[in-house]
Amino acid sequence: MIKSKLGLAVACALLSMGVTSATFGQEQPQPGQPGQGQPGQPGQRGGRGNFDPAAFREQMNQRTRERLGASEEEWKVLQPRIEKVQTAQRNYSSSGRGGFGGGPGGPPGGPGGRTRGGDAQPAGATTPAESPVAKAAAELRAVTENKEAAAADVKAKLDAYRAAKAKAKEELALAQKELTELLTPKQEAVMVSMGMLD
Repeated sequence: MIKSKLGLAVACALLSMGVTSATFGQEQPQPGQPGQGQPGQPGQRGGRGNFDPAAFREQMNQRTRERLGASEEEWKVLQPRIEKVQTAQRNYSSSGRGGFGGGPGGPPGGPGGRTRGGDAQPAGATTPAESPVAKAAAELRAVTENKEAAAADVKAKLDAYRAAKAKAKEELALAQKELTELLTPKQEAVMVSMGMLD
């Protein structure tokens, strides 16, 4: 009788150990596979490789259209002028990386600094790095970092930067004027609240 009970106890203990071992083995992630709390690989859910700029841009455009209450036909006319304002804003505020108005790690419109309207950069738009303001800012920064630069060179770069900013400001004002001409008072107020108009 004692042997029977002892044998039963040993069998139960072995069975319990087997179940625990199997469960533990299932919970361990296999090599090369992301486990719980681990970042997924690009393209997997939870990873950072699935961001679609085109889809994000479309979402922002749809949001803007909804806020304006524009029909499909109205949006076809408004969208190009809105994108023109966005581009002009980026060109005016862009100054290259690391200073003169650029966001940390990138210029406005990029990861380090968004546009005033908060929208993504439209396809085909001139990037801040290509704008005359950004180019003039980079040259101005370079001459200020040159300890041997002549005063005349510094003044020339400063004048060039101010001229580029003035021209970009005029282009922005014109783009905003052309957009305003198509808007109702309510739509104009929406654009002001979004930072697209002053």
